[in-house]
Amino acid sequence: MIDTNKELLIEQRVTNETRSALVAYVLLFLLWGCGVHRMYLGRWLSGFLMLAMWGLGWLTAPILIGWPLVALVTVWVVIDIFLIPGMIRDDQDEIRRRLGSDLR
Repeated sequence: MIDTNKELLIEQRVTNETRSALVAYVLLFLLWGCGVHRMYLGRWLSGFLMLAMWGLGWLTAPILIGWPLVALVTVWVVIDIFLIPGMIRDDQDEIRRRLGSDLR
């Protein structure tokens, strides 16, 4: 009985602390290559890298050397469309692991 209560408490906390997939997708589609969706999901380094590549790509696009960066970030964003659910599951697993060790 006590284990069930712990599990229910953990799942409630996981539900409350989990990032919203809807918000992540809205950020992805509205701000496309800026990496804000990754920052929202806690992937700060890759989000800033995406932002830097996107900005540098567009800054150098008029002299034609930025287009490969813009294309690379665009492919990265398209791949992220499919990776967002997995990122959220990974975060949920991390919360469960953290809370499971805290409650013992």
